[in-house]
Amino acid sequence: MRRPRLSLAVVLGLAIAGAAASGLAFGRELAEQTSRDRGVTVRAKPVDVSPGAKAWTFEIVLETHSAELTDDLQRTATLAGAGGTTQGASAWEGDPPGGHHRKGVLRFAPIAPQPDALVLRIQRPGESAPRSFRWALK
Repeated sequence: MRRPRLSLAVVLGLAIAGAAASGLAFGRELAEQTSRDRGVTVRAKPVDVSPGAKAWTFEIVLETHSAELTDDLQRTATLAGAGGTTQGASAWEGDPPGGHHRKGVLRFAPIAPQPDALVLRIQRPGESAPRSFRWALK
């Protein structure tokens, strides 16, 4: 019995579609970034910033061993494109304020047209400058 063969174009198309759906940007995964300051670690990782996504999502982890994490991440996080377009988060889906470890997902409306780079900023209570995380998309 003969097995059907998939053409190279079909295989590549499926790979690109899978990459976009899983948070990859143009065939490569965007790395988690970490900021450590004043005893608080903030980690940020793009989950889905694909052109067709209904919302751009970022996994955020905050950890400390000193004070309660009372951040209102939906209110204090912004996303900017390379062209300067800045917007606030549309939702935080994760642990509520308090405790020493928090994890969740920040959601933003996609920036159109898709920029060459993204900058996620999180302004923490009591810190003069926001934590900044930058990813090149192209």
